[in-house]
Amino acid sequence: MLPTMKIFVVWVACWGWCASGVVADTLACFNTPFGQMQVGLYDTARPVTTRNFIRYVQSGSYSNMFLHRCIPGFVVQGGGFTVADPTSYSVFTTYWGVKDFGKITNEFGVGPLLSNTYGTLAMAKVGTDPNSATSQWFFNLTNNSANLDHQNGGFTVFGRVLSGAHVLEAFNTLAYGGGIVDLRRMYGTNASTSLFSDLPVKYWGLTPPNYRDFMFTDITLMTTEVGIVGGHSEITWNSASNKVNTVEFATNTPPSWQVLKSVTGTGAAMSVTDSAPISGYRVYRVRVNF
Repeated sequence: MLPTMKIFVVWVACWGWCASGVVADTLACFNTPFGQMQVGLYDTARPVTTRNFIRYVQSGSYSNMFLHRCIPGFVVQGGGFTVADPTSYSVFTTYWGVKDFGKITNEFGVGPLLSNTYGTLAMAKVGTDPNSATSQWFFNLTNNSANLDHQNGGFTVFGRVLSGAHVLEAFNTLAYGGGIVDLRRMYGTNASTSLFSDLPVKYWGLTPPNYRDFMFTDITLMTTEVGIVGGHSEITWNSASNKVNTVEFATNTPPSWQVLKSVTGTGAAMSVTDSAPISGYRVYRVRVNF
């Protein structure tokens, strides 16, 4: 029988980057047609907002979700709508709204100031209600602090792009007829088409989009897991690509972290084995420097 051991499973921690003294904790990967963005989430500074976002990701609510609004030089927005078959050549006619888990409290004025600057991730909400954010979010494609920090109680920033800013720049190059279509001009103005007046697509022109033309975006959370293999602890995590991923351990609390091994991430799952005997209290984390 193996000795009793406490194992602490943690989110990948993104230390080494901060703004205004705020450290990004959970790492989220946004996989878009333009490439991947690695985004640090502010679990500690914006706990309600971050927990809400993580809940949507973990529940699968964002499956087959597409970016539904892009205004170059302003924002690109998602988290609101999904379809049944993202590979279909059929002309877009049917969609579903992401089932929301209810409104959350606006945290813009809570804790340190996090402004809507270029590359930040923030929650969308109804224009007349500061506490109306549910599932939708947006990336700031420019510095919108003068506007969005003051409008409607301020838009809560809960993350920042740490790697993959070229994706944001790709959205900034789009234009009407050049990667953006307005369904109102195709089908007339109604409640449905008004939702997609600035719809980003993967083609140039003004023909009606097929489902496969949408900017589908998959979101994954980079987490660590600890298992026992051959009588030793094995730490497995989804590595951050082309970055130094450092596996650390501690044997006390509060933890005093020691390096177990540093490796260059590939973007795929990686594993490191701790050769120390399995006994007593031992906790692990993976630190990624950006």
